[in-house]
Amino acid sequence: MYEDGIPCLWMRGGTSKGAYFLGEDLPADVSERDRLLLSIMGSPDPRQIDGIGGADPLTSKVAILSQSSRPDADVDYLFLQVFVDQALVSGAQGCGNILAGVGPAAIERGLMKAEDGETEVRIHMVNTGEVAVARVATPGGRVTYSGETEIAGVPGRHAAVPLLFTNIAGSMCGALLPTGQAVDVIDGIEATLIDNGMPCVILRASDVGLSGAESRDELEANAAVKARIEAIRLQAGPLMKLGDVTTASVPKMVLVAPPSAGGAISTRSFIPHRVHATIGVFAAITVATATRLKDGPAAALSVQPDGGRYLIEHPTGLTEVFLDLDAAGNVKGAGSIRTARKLFDGRVFPVV
Repeated sequence: MYEDGIPCLWMRGGTSKGAYFLGEDLPADVSERDRLLLSIMGSPDPRQIDGIGGADPLTSKVAILSQSSRPDADVDYLFLQVFVDQALVSGAQGCGNILAGVGPAAIERGLMKAEDGETEVRIHMVNTGEVAVARVATPGGRVTYSGETEIAGVPGRHAAVPLLFTNIAGSMCGALLPTGQAVDVIDGIEATLIDNGMPCVILRASDVGLSGAESRDELEANAAVKARIEAIRLQAGPLMKLGDVTTASVPKMVLVAPPSAGGAISTRSFIPHRVHATIGVFAAITVATATRLKDGPAAALSVQPDGGRYLIEHPTGLTEVFLDLDAAGNVKGAGSIRTARKLFDGRVFPVV
C-alpha cells in the first residue's frame, strides 16, 4: 500500500526535528499507524540507521495534522514521540517545540489560507485538549522561514513564531498542583509536582548530589543519579494522576539550581530517561510557574524577573518564556517565541 511513499514534511520546530503528516495519509488504525511510524523513523535501533530519525529523542518526533474538529481552532495537531531504542510510540504528552512548525506546515499543506503579512493559526493540541495560537510570517501570502530571531540550541536566525497559551494548567493532571500542595517528599527529597502545560517533577539538583551545572554528557554517564531520579518519577506518576508511568514519557524530571547566566533559574531536564539538550517549551513554562510557589524548591533558587519575562537556563543556553500575571501575581496564561524551518518536502518510504 505504501510502495509509492507517504507525503511528508520534515521540519525543525524549535529545538526539535520531526516528520509532519496529514492525518488522511496515515492509517486510521492506531496500531497500524504506530508500526508505520516506527518503520519510518527506524526504531527500535539506537542509531535509527534504517529510518529518518536522528538517533535522539529530540529528532524522533511526529506531528499529525488535520482540519480542526472544533469551532475555536483551525487545525488539529496530534504529537507523537517515537522512541529511539524501543518499539514504542507515545501520545502521552504534547510538544511545544514541534508545535512551532504546525502553523507553517498547516499553511504549506493547504489546511488554511495564508494572509498577506502575518497569519494567525489557532491550533487544537489534541494530546491535551487546549488551543494554542501561533503567528506565522506570511509576506505576500506565503510562509517565510527567514528572519532575525535567535533561539538557544539552534544556529542562525530565522522567522519568529510567537506561541500563546491559555488554560494549560493541569493539562494532563487535572490541576496545576495535582497533589494540592507545592511540596511533596519522595524518597526523602522535596519536589514540586506541577503541570502548567507539561507534567514535571521539580527538585533541587543539590538534593541528588549535583551542582546543576553538569553537562548533558556528564549526566548521561551518571547511572546512579539517573536510577535515583527514575525511582522518584515512578512514585510521582500515580501522585500526579498519571498512573503507572513505567513506559510513559511523562512526567519530565527537572533538576533546578541557582542561575549563573543571567536567567531566572538553571535547569537540567530528563525526558524522561535521556537528558534534554535544552528544555521543552511547556516544561520551561511549568518551571517558570514553579518559581512563583514560595514554598517550593524552585522559589528560593530563582531570581524573579521584572514583569513576566523568564529566561530559563539549560545546558546550551536560555529559553525565553512569558507568564501573563494578574494583579495578584497569579498565572493567567503563558507564551514563548520559537522558530521553525522547512527542511524537506517529499515522500518517505517505510519498510513494506
